[in-house]
Amino acid sequence: MGLNSEDWLDDTRRSYDSVAVTYADVTRHLLDETPEERSALASFADRVRAQGGGLVADVGCGAGRITAHLRELGVDAFGIDLSPGMIDVARREHPGLRFEVGSMTDLALADASLAGLVAWYSLIHIPDDELGSVLAHFRRVLRPAAPLLLAFHVGDDSELKTQGYGGHPIRLHVHRRQHSRMREWLTDADFTLEATKTTTSPESPLGGLILARRQT
Repeated sequence: MGLNSEDWLDDTRRSYDSVAVTYADVTRHLLDETPEERSALASFADRVRAQGGGLVADVGCGAGRITAHLRELGVDAFGIDLSPGMIDVARREHPGLRFEVGSMTDLALADASLAGLVAWYSLIHIPDDELGSVLAHFRRVLRPAAPLLLAFHVGDDSELKTQGYGGHPIRLHVHRRQHSRMREWLTDADFTLEATKTTTSPESPLGGLILARRQT
């Protein structure tokens, strides 16, 4: 994409800071309308529990609704997001849960410290030339055989969004990918594919779900 990494990260951070409250209002109940996505999260949680449980990261957690849902499924989940504004909202919306500011491009987590990781429509802002590095970070922090669940927009194009939730001005690149390309990236990062699915939901007119696991 030819984007300077600091530029797109700063754009993403500022954009989500500006829409954090409205974003939480708009997305709060989306899982109620998406049985396929709830099923994918339940399957992920089952995998985590079957392997003995442990800490799970919701990376790009936004206002924390997926983190909270994972906790309802019996998973010891916490949230990480680039946007301090989003983290402030997540802490207000879900008191008692752990949320922290951080970037998936440089996860401040110990090697093999996670029993699972979810990136729920958060890779959509990562440029192609950074995605391999991000997945390498995911692999580094996951235990051997631990599950990874990705949700993403399906397509072949990218767009620059300049108006966000509630009409706030933003500067946010959104990248759509085909399942085949995502599978290639995951394989290159030493993940084993477990399941893939294409969905239509309020979250995404054409969405993709991939469940994978870190190779041992």
